[in-house]
Amino acid sequence: MRPPEFWRTDNGVARLLNPIGRLVGAITTRRVLNATPLRASVPVISVGNLTVGGTGKTPVAMSIVTRLKARGLAPAVILRGYGGTLPGPVAVDPARHTAEDVGDEALLHAALAPTWVARSRAAGAVLATAAGASVIVLDDAHQHPSLAKDLSVIVIDGAAGFGNGRIVPAGPLRESVGDGLARTDAVVLMNDDRRNLASRLAAHVPVLRANLVPGPEQELLRGRRVVAFAGIGDPEKFFHTLRALGAQVVAKHPFDDHEGFGESDIQPILDEAYSLNAIPVTTAKDAVRLPPDQRQQVNVLSVGVEWADVSALDALLDRVLRTS
Repeated sequence: MRPPEFWRTDNGVARLLNPIGRLVGAITTRRVLNATPLRASVPVISVGNLTVGGTGKTPVAMSIVTRLKARGLAPAVILRGYGGTLPGPVAVDPARHTAEDVGDEALLHAALAPTWVARSRAAGAVLATAAGASVIVLDDAHQHPSLAKDLSVIVIDGAAGFGNGRIVPAGPLRESVGDGLARTDAVVLMNDDRRNLASRLAAHVPVLRANLVPGPEQELLRGRRVVAFAGIGDPEKFFHTLRALGAQVVAKHPFDDHEGFGESDIQPILDEAYSLNAIPVTTAKDAVRLPPDQRQQVNVLSVGVEWADVSALDALLDRVLRTS
């Protein structure tokens, strides 16, 4: 589902739905407060957010995994596997599993570190540590209390912020900002701070600044005619990135986040690109959902995280690894 416009701007529909949003927030708060989380035998780092949709959680989690591996540690990633059918816990095998099995984000993580899909993060942690993990990174678990966290980081998009400030379905929030921040050890503020969030949040929690940056494939796209498609939290961000890189977007096709692709969905896009003398391009997250034969015909633009002060991130990791 793509977010409705009133999640950004607020209107009568949002106000009408607000009582339901308050109920959702109360249920989330009660579930978190009443939980008895499992304490894992290794440090647990959670990367989450307070809103529905893409903020950059997965790239941040992958960046943290990379920093941990550079220290000689053996991180494992645990996530729900949204969009996949396997409830888990199951170790992700990219040679055997597809996005339909484990979700697209799990396949991205599995290319970097041992990854487990588990509806119960606690059950996943037990298996991951038994398999040799020395630290666990949770992708999108801020509202999931089954596993105790030693470091809870939330990622906020500097442009979107908290939208209209209301809880789903009235707005993009998963819970109230106050409740979510109360369980947060640090905020990663991603990209331009258009809502002046850094100064407002800094009084409550450390704020790390970072940007999503395109991968090396960008050089192949500069000056090229492209037909772009994406099924992420905000496809327009991807289309804007391509234009900013100097690509000429001659056609674009937004899909819903995590939407499964069939050959009949993609072949018209490939045909269109051919007819327009353009190249088809998508995100790395979308590429893992493509049918194998079509995946080879599509250019992929990956993204990474560029930290304004990576020493601030390392200091957070030091604190957790030293005290756990």
